[in-house]
Amino acid sequence: MGQQEKVSTSLAGAVSEGISASLAAVDAELDRRYPGDPGTRQPVHTVYVPGNVFDAGTIRSWGDQALAALDEHARDASSFAAVLGLSDDLAEDVYGRVRAKLEREPIEDLRVDFEDGYAGADEDTDAARAARLISEAYENGTAAPYMGIRMKCMEAAVRDRGIRTTDIFLTGLLENGGLPEGLVLTLPKVTYPEQVSAFVRLLEAFEKAHGLDEGRLGFEIQIETSQSILASDGTAAVARMIGAAEGRATGLHYGTFDYSACLGVSAAYQASDHPAADHAKAIMQVAAAGTGVRVSDGSTNILPVGSTEHVHEAWRLHYGLTRRALARAYYQGWDMHPGHIPTRYAAVFAFYREGFEAAAKRLSAYANHAGGDVMDEPATAKALSSYLLRGIDCGALDTAEVDALTGLSRADLDRFAAPRRGDLTATAQ
Repeated sequence: MGQQEKVSTSLAGAVSEGISASLAAVDAELDRRYPGDPGTRQPVHTVYVPGNVFDAGTIRSWGDQALAALDEHARDASSFAAVLGLSDDLAEDVYGRVRAKLEREPIEDLRVDFEDGYAGADEDTDAARAARLISEAYENGTAAPYMGIRMKCMEAAVRDRGIRTTDIFLTGLLENGGLPEGLVLTLPKVTYPEQVSAFVRLLEAFEKAHGLDEGRLGFEIQIETSQSILASDGTAAVARMIGAAEGRATGLHYGTFDYSACLGVSAAYQASDHPAADHAKAIMQVAAAGTGVRVSDGSTNILPVGSTEHVHEAWRLHYGLTRRALARAYYQGWDMHPGHIPTRYAAVFAFYREGFEAAAKRLSAYANHAGGDVMDEPATAKALSSYLLRGIDCGALDTAEVDALTGLSRADLDRFAAPRRGDLTATAQ
């Protein structure tokens, strides 16, 4: 062994200790505000169904309607690929996976809607029924991985109704077996951080009334107003909303049509790829980065119904918007019709299948210090692992093929995807 190099320093240990002491509050604040991604599965979409329409057969019905749309308008892989522009090497695989997904798990996240989409005459009864049906679905294995409600917002005109519906629904879940792990609540049309704080108080009161663990109930914040992006004082209100949620916020969901209308965008141009939408989502994305709060894109209202020509046009539009969102790291969106689901899954599966081999080889090279034609850093290894995990979770990739190409287990991927704070910096030194 060679002689160890002599190392000299000039500063006393007290200097480092003093600096650390001066930054202790900042260290604690970083840990509190930016805990990183929770490492749980994120659904690729959210489907919302009016509370007066939702029933025990809704999920299976959506899957059956989506399969019927394929049978009528794209009976085989080549015809589906021709509509969407899928390459020949992906066509059979993607089409087969889409059909299998529609049979096995047609909806990943379902929200029973008591806001804009609701047209019932007895909201109390519908909210209680939703609780019972969701409880039964989780009990008998027919539930989507994530389910919950979108209640009315915290604005004065509908506040009491929203509070009551939330109370009835949550109480009904407890009466029918308890709160499911996949429970999600969506608070719409948030304009001020104080409205988020008010919803937190509501959930705290419910938890206390039933002896639940503090923080058991989380919720998504739907961004549908200009004031939620830019407050009257010029600050980014959405960042303050995440703080106001006191650790309960799980997602920020972009509301395509309410937000566009709020800015005066005419109906013909209200879409998730409008510059106003890109601006809002970019601010949402930066505000949420590192907080563990996930960002979801909105929806398209162009429905794939009617003639085959029109269905194909709507499919191409939806597929293109979904691929565009995925490239911008919006891994979730909203679907409004069963006919949207085939192209949702086609876009998601193609996105992960196309990049799978390259991502797996890069991560394997990084993990084994093997080098290659790309020099990756720990942060990129995190992104590569997250990409593979998302592909596995939605069904685009199989665990066995990821294992074979990376030589890494699921636990290994999880470790790369969710390093502890400081690991990325320390590893890069």
